[in-house]
Amino acid sequence: MIIITAFILQWYLAVFMQSFFLHRYSAHKMFTMSTFWEKFFYILTFLLLGPSYLSPRAYGLMHRLHHAFADTKKDPHSPKYSANVFSMMWQTRKLYFSILNNESVIDKKFHKIEVYWPRFENMLDNWLVRISWIFIYFAFYITFAQSVWEFLLFPVHCLLGPIQGAIINWYCHRYGYVNYHVNDTSKNLFPLDFFMMGEGYHNNHHRFGGRANFGIKWHEWDFSYPLISLFNIIGIIKLKKNNDEKYM
Repeated sequence: MIIITAFILQWYLAVFMQSFFLHRYSAHKMFTMSTFWEKFFYILTFLLLGPSYLSPRAYGLMHRLHHAFADTKKDPHSPKYSANVFSMMWQTRKLYFSILNNESVIDKKFHKIEVYWPRFENMLDNWLVRISWIFIYFAFYITFAQSVWEFLLFPVHCLLGPIQGAIINWYCHRYGYVNYHVNDTSKNLFPLDFFMMGEGYHNNHHRFGGRANFGIKWHEWDFSYPLISLFNIIGIIKLKKNNDEKYM
């Protein structure tokens, strides 16, 4: 039971950090925050994603490319140009590390809102740290697993970041419903998106790329947004007033 509880808890914490810090802040700058809070959430993202930690800078650049070139050959992750979800994930991985290691030449306009902490990245974003995280997770499973089948969750637990990203980038471009006709295949995956805390309203997001609340219709509850609103009220962040931008 401890393993299941820990997995579910970390799933939602990781979803929120991807949605709040990596996606809505690093990629789109839907709100601003002080340097202190930026570094706080930088560290928290690292702790909650563990071995599947994603660099805010590389994530942000790649996501802005996705919006600019959605469902074209320049899209970092489109089902139109991948045979299956695993090949798309592999393609995304290659581009991510190419951006991370400054091997890709990307137009300057995509760099204008980078979130980057070089000292932190250089010290902790490496394979030795990732492997250390995996050993920590494995020790946790060895200690608390009550049945063999619980170990089936172990690889998913270690790859939370890319798996959660693939759910949106693959399935939200193949299945679901459409509120807005846009120049790509983005769809809203769930009428009530508790599973991905609002990220599944992908069609809404592609229509209003700067809107902090991804829900539009009465039943589309963006479960991340109330906490984001609370952060705004107590002064951790400051939401931007112009939130209906098409891109960035």
